[in-house]
Amino acid sequence: MYNIAIDGPVGSGKSTLAKMLAKRLDFHFLDTGALYRGMACYFRYKNIVEINENSINSIIDEITVKVKFIDNVQHVIVSGIDFTSNLREEEISMLSSKISNYPQIRDKILDIQRDFAKEYDCVLEGRDIGTVVLPNADLKIYLTANEKTRAQRRYEQDKLKNPNISYQEILKDLKERDFENEHRKIAPLRPAEDSVIIDNSDINLEQTCDLCENIFKQKIANK
Repeated sequence: MYNIAIDGPVGSGKSTLAKMLAKRLDFHFLDTGALYRGMACYFRYKNIVEINENSINSIIDEITVKVKFIDNVQHVIVSGIDFTSNLREEEISMLSSKISNYPQIRDKILDIQRDFAKEYDCVLEGRDIGTVVLPNADLKIYLTANEKTRAQRRYEQDKLKNPNISYQEILKDLKERDFENEHRKIAPLRPAEDSVIIDNSDINLEQTCDLCENIFKQKIANK
């Protein structure tokens, strides 16, 4: 099986790139962030507001996470509940960032990701795919862009759902999340040593995907 790992900061476009690249190569795409978001939904469902070792340990053994593809859409089912429609809520985004700090949570998700990669030619994206989840991936891409570009992208996306949100709010939140992700004790955001680093500040998605596709095909041809 061929595996492609895409990592990068918030707003770099890694999720959209991963989906497009998987479609071009006829690979499966696994949204790994959605797995953490699904678990965050379950924490909210169980009314667990305080996130700490005790609250994590009180619930971790009862949690099961499954991925299903329905009409080519990835669904995340946690302990029998399909939370797919809630995964992109801002509250869930923030909560998933908190719970993903804990090794108990990461270990639960890690097995799912690796099993998926053993079964399918696939593209996985996240912040530790190349460093932790798939250290032997055939291609590792670290996708990035400057802060202002990433904030503008998030603003254009989020203002459709929240017309009152401001660019400055988005930029502030992005900087805070960058700092948090880069300074985590567990799986901090950083490129793997053998990653291909792509800065897409000045190129569009199609051009980014063209570049990644060509790099992958070249790597495979040289094996």
